[in-house]
Amino acid sequence: MTAAERAPKPSRAGEFDLGALLAERGAEGYELHTRHLNHQLPRMLSTIGFDKVYERAEGAHFWDADGNDHLDMLAGFGVMGLGRHHPVVRKALHDVLDASLADLTRFDCPPLPGLLAEELLTHSPHLDRVFFGNSGTEAVETALKFARRATGRPRVLYCAHAFHGLTTGSLSVNGESGFRDGFAPLLPDTAVPLGDVGALERELAGGDVAALIVEPVQGKGVHAAPPGYLRAAQELLHRHRALLIADEVQTGLGRTGDFYAYQHEEGVEPDLVCVAKALSGGYVPVGATLGKDWIFRKVYSSMDRVLVHSASFGGNAQAMAAGLAVLAVMENEQIVANARATGELLRSRLAALVDTYELLADVRGRGLMIGIEFGRPRSLKLRGRWAALQAARKGLFAQMVVVPLLRKHRILTQVSGDHLEVIKLIPPLIIGEREVDRFVDAFTAVMDDAHDGGLVWEFGRTLVKQAVAGR
Repeated sequence: MTAAERAPKPSRAGEFDLGALLAERGAEGYELHTRHLNHQLPRMLSTIGFDKVYERAEGAHFWDADGNDHLDMLAGFGVMGLGRHHPVVRKALHDVLDASLADLTRFDCPPLPGLLAEELLTHSPHLDRVFFGNSGTEAVETALKFARRATGRPRVLYCAHAFHGLTTGSLSVNGESGFRDGFAPLLPDTAVPLGDVGALERELAGGDVAALIVEPVQGKGVHAAPPGYLRAAQELLHRHRALLIADEVQTGLGRTGDFYAYQHEEGVEPDLVCVAKALSGGYVPVGATLGKDWIFRKVYSSMDRVLVHSASFGGNAQAMAAGLAVLAVMENEQIVANARATGELLRSRLAALVDTYELLADVRGRGLMIGIEFGRPRSLKLRGRWAALQAARKGLFAQMVVVPLLRKHRILTQVSGDHLEVIKLIPPLIIGEREVDRFVDAFTAVMDDAHDGGLVWEFGRTLVKQAVAGR
């Protein structure tokens, strides 16, 4: 097919017909990605058998081209907090489009950003102001800039194994070298172990630290900050005139069973808080950085600095309407309470399997953010297979579990990070007992197969060959 033949055909009267375009070209997704986008993505999906075509979605489920139902335990990396296509969010977006607002004039103060900021701040009453951007990494970038401006200091501390985004500033506080390699030089930064108050104090002694940025529950590996750490870190930082930044991009808006994950620890009041993902309702990209009044006044210190930090699409009407609808649904449908109760049910049922399966080492997490960790088995037969996988590449066993969960049981999950034997569950916050039953039953079947030496290990041999060939 030539480029001219591939080009979308205009409809009558010069109109654009999305339905017709998808009907004509929708089956070309993998080919188009291979040709025009990240060519490694379709290659990776094909390698592990994830190269499916999904046609529609609702709530915590989506359906492939063959009409098969799939359970979503990934929620678009946490974006789909309310599931897909929540009717309240859909209606809000239809309403805001139908209103034909004079959006993004850049020289007015429309009500929707103010209303969403007001609602967000009711959940964090110690904070005063909000900056709206377009993504989680942009919310982090904002926090880093604001902290450096407010303190007059250059260096930002972050925790080992942290993930805060992939733009240059956020990458500077990324705890995974695989993401950082090849992109230096980055901002002045230093990693400290999560939970190590002594290491934090040693870094603060130099007087050049602007802030510590921390995920209250790290996405990589699903490790929660130890009890008391956030409060102790906050006190140390303030004693040294530095700031505490809470990255709640994934953990915020109910994910861990409280509105923010830092609220699990009494007395923690971060100076800056980053949110995004679920605030979008799964539709319109949005990020927000909440902070104290004095910090914002340092950044926007005079009228001639009114645009010293801004975003072209920040505060757009569609994103603000989606965010307002999301917060309304969270309150009206008691989403946070459901995440807490359903998360405890899922975690406890999985934790009960640890004594049954020697390959299952730990189950941890908060709310509906759960990590399932695998470890070295006791029996000689399984130890040999485990060792072969580890020698080829650490993390292959977790991938061996993820693949049959999708291919055999139609449940989408993810490995929690490169070279980690951990699966992370971050499903939509609307799931209930039925979805818990389905996941636990499927996971049990996969673990039974793994311990019996079944098809899981056949796929493992394929992964080993690919890992060795890729060195």
